[in-house]
Amino acid sequence: MLVLGLETSCDETAAAVVGGDRTIFADVVLSQLSEHRPFGGVVPEIAARAHLDHLDGIVAEALRRANVAIGDLDAIAATAGPGLIGGVMVGAMTGKAIAAVSGKPFIAVNHLEGHALTARLTHGLDFPYLLLLVSGGHCQLLAVEGVGRYRRLGATLDDAAGEAFDKVAKMLDLGYPGGPAVQEAAARGDSARFVLPRPMKGRPGCDFSFSGLKNAVRMTIAGAGSLDSQGRADLAASFQRAVAESIADRVAHAIDAFARLHPGAGNLVVAGGVAANKALRAALVETAGARGFSLVAPPLALCTDNGAMIAWAGLERWRLGQSDGLDFAPRPRWPLDPGAKRLPGAGVKA
Repeated sequence: MLVLGLETSCDETAAAVVGGDRTIFADVVLSQLSEHRPFGGVVPEIAARAHLDHLDGIVAEALRRANVAIGDLDAIAATAGPGLIGGVMVGAMTGKAIAAVSGKPFIAVNHLEGHALTARLTHGLDFPYLLLLVSGGHCQLLAVEGVGRYRRLGATLDDAAGEAFDKVAKMLDLGYPGGPAVQEAAARGDSARFVLPRPMKGRPGCDFSFSGLKNAVRMTIAGAGSLDSQGRADLAASFQRAVAESIADRVAHAIDAFARLHPGAGNLVVAGGVAANKALRAALVETAGARGFSLVAPPLALCTDNGAMIAWAGLERWRLGQSDGLDFAPRPRWPLDPGAKRLPGAGVKA
């Protein structure tokens, strides 16, 4: 069983070939950091054009590294949403074209499902498990109960955690992308110097909020007049600690809710770009351990956007006899749990 996976939902152009025995034969990712760095964030039109320019070459390179031809594949999977719709269309249309020419099945993959199922690719994890999906565009807690079976326990009421990292990095003039820049500065800082709020901490439920924390950082900078290099490091450390503690509190509530739904299950999975943050991982290890759960974190390269997770999600669906027609329409929004309560702001991005 071999599936080609294409990922173009944001600013990574990626293709991978994955086998049914969980072998990743090739995983090629082209980052667009240099194109977006001058703007301090992802520009959708630039991202879509870059996908269009490079995706064919990335697919060819993935096939070369895997030492397979298109005829050797069993199916073609491509992200069909959610994401920046221009980029999503490039990947989905390319996947459809390859499927049409080769006569292979086409599988439209939900980008979030790719993240949700990655732990099954990397760790062979059984259902059910609790997932914290934390990235630049998404911040959710989900009970993963099977392929296509997801129950949302909480989501952000406004901004995603990764977006908050990017904005705070910009405020502190630390560079882009914000997550690694804040973490690097925080390593030199005193996380107790600045008093910042822990949004939602102590409240019932599992929802997140980060807009107030971002505003608190902005007001702290304005109140300080000017911050030297050490001051920026201290504020970065204080912000990072506040994010980690806020998320850990929400995760603790979600673990309790998940344990009531699935007694005996005990895995917490973290995925998404922000999962690379060391302070957050340490907080999650402590939170999970205190409740008898184990933290499962895919390798960092598979936490960020990649083609392997899309190929694997497609393979999981293909095993169940599922595929899609070539008329499948790409979606800028595609919730994993359509029945979940709609949330304002970034929470609706799911």
